[in-house]
Amino acid sequence: MSKSPIKQAIHKIQSEQRKWATVGQNTPKQVNRWFKWLSPGLLVKRWLLISITGLMLTFLGLAVFLKLTPVYRLLEFISKLLELLTTYIPSYISGPLAIILGVFLLLWGQSRTVGSITEAFNPEGDQELVDRLLAHRRRNRGPRIVAIGGGTGLSTLLRGLKQYSSNMTAIVTVADDGGSSGRLRREIGVLPPGDIRNCVAALADEEKLLTELFQYRFQAGDGLIGHSFGNLFLTALTEITGDLEQAIAASSKVLAIRGKVLPATLSDVRLWAELTDGRFIEGESNITEAGGKIERIGSIPANPPALPAAINAIKDADYIIIGPGSLYTSLIPNLLVPGIREALIKAKVPRIYVCNIMTQPGETDGYTVSDHLKAIDRVCSQRLFDAVLIQRQPPSPNALKRYALENCHPVFPDREEVAKLGCRMILANVMDEDPITAKVSHNPQRLARVLFRWYSNK
Repeated sequence: MSKSPIKQAIHKIQSEQRKWATVGQNTPKQVNRWFKWLSPGLLVKRWLLISITGLMLTFLGLAVFLKLTPVYRLLEFISKLLELLTTYIPSYISGPLAIILGVFLLLWGQSRTVGSITEAFNPEGDQELVDRLLAHRRRNRGPRIVAIGGGTGLSTLLRGLKQYSSNMTAIVTVADDGGSSGRLRREIGVLPPGDIRNCVAALADEEKLLTELFQYRFQAGDGLIGHSFGNLFLTALTEITGDLEQAIAASSKVLAIRGKVLPATLSDVRLWAELTDGRFIEGESNITEAGGKIERIGSIPANPPALPAAINAIKDADYIIIGPGSLYTSLIPNLLVPGIREALIKAKVPRIYVCNIMTQPGETDGYTVSDHLKAIDRVCSQRLFDAVLIQRQPPSPNALKRYALENCHPVFPDREEVAKLGCRMILANVMDEDPITAKVSHNPQRLARVLFRWYSNK
C-alpha cells in the first residue's frame, strides 16, 4: 500500500535534513561555470576583491604596528629568493610557472568555497549555485506583475510567471462557497481559503512537495473527510493571526514563496446571479449548477471594501493580467469590489486578458471571445483590456468529442467583434492536452513565455 502524501512529505523533509548534516561530493567542474561567475550583476566578484584587499591591508597594518621590521625582512627574503630562482631557472619559465600556480590555488580555493555553499543551499545538487544566483537576480529585476482571478486558472498562471519575476502579486477572489472551503466558511466563519491555498502552493519553491501536501484530502476521520490539509492550515493561521491577510503573510514566510498572495477583500462576500429565464440564484456553487444563462451578477454586500494592499499593488504594477478562469465565478467577483475595479480602470500599464480555451456549462455556454470581453466591460462600464490572449490551435478530435458530451466547445475567436471593442487579439499555442483523459488546460511555461514576449514588445 502506498504512503499518503503527508507521510511522503514528512519522509522527504527528513531526508533533506539528513543531507544537510552530511558532506556531499563536489559538483564536477565545468568550464562554462567560470564564465557565468564573470557575468555582471551577481554582486560576488566585487566582494571577493574587497575581501582579498582587506586581507592584504590586515597583514600590512600588522607589519606597520610591529615597526616595519617584518616587512623589511620579508622583502629582503623575497628578493634573495627571486634572485636565486632566476639564477637556476630562467625568468621566462619561472614567471609563468608562478602565475599558473597562483591562479590554480586561487581557483581551487574558490571552487571549494563555492562547492561548500552549493552543498548547503542546494543539497539535491540539481543546479549550480551560479545558475541559482543568475536566476535569482533576473527574477528580482523582473516587472511588478499583478495577476487577478481565482480557481485553478490563476495558480496555473502563477506557476509559469514565477520563473520570470519575483515581484508578483496575486489578487484572489473570496466568493467560493463550495467543497472544503464552503464547509469551513459555514462552520467556522472564515473566508474561503481554497483558491488562496492553490496560489500559495504554486508560488512556493518546493512546489511539487507543497502541492501534494496542501492538496491532500483526508479520507477518514469525523469532520475531516473531504477537507484539504492546506485549507485547514490557512484556517488555523487565520484563527492565530486574526485575519486572512495576516495568515497568508505568515504562511508565505514559512513557505518562502515568490511574490505575494492577497484576497480582493476581507468581507464575507456572497455572489448572486439573475438568469435570462428570470431565476435569481445565490451562492457561487449554485450559479453554475443552475444551468441557465447569466444576465446579471452581483455580490452581497453590494460594495465590499477592497483590501488596501491589493489597491496599492495595482497602482504600482507594471503589468496586469486577468485570467484564465471561470468568467462569472472566478474573474468577475474581483471586479465587483469597487476599489479593485476603479484601480484597474485608472491603470495606465499593459492589461491583458487570458481567455479560456473551452466554454463552461452554466456560465459561458455559446460564448465567443468578444462575449467574454463584453461581460467584463459591462461590470466595469468601459473597456478594460488592451489585448486578449487566445489559444491558436483547437484541441484534438478526441478531446472535442469528450467535451461535446459536457456541452463544452472551443471559445470562438471572433476577430471583427474583438477589434470593435478596441482590443488586440494575440493567438498562441499555450495549451496542454492529457493523452489519457483528453482534458485540456493552459501550459504554465508556454503561457508565461507568450505573456512576457507581448509585454516586452509594448
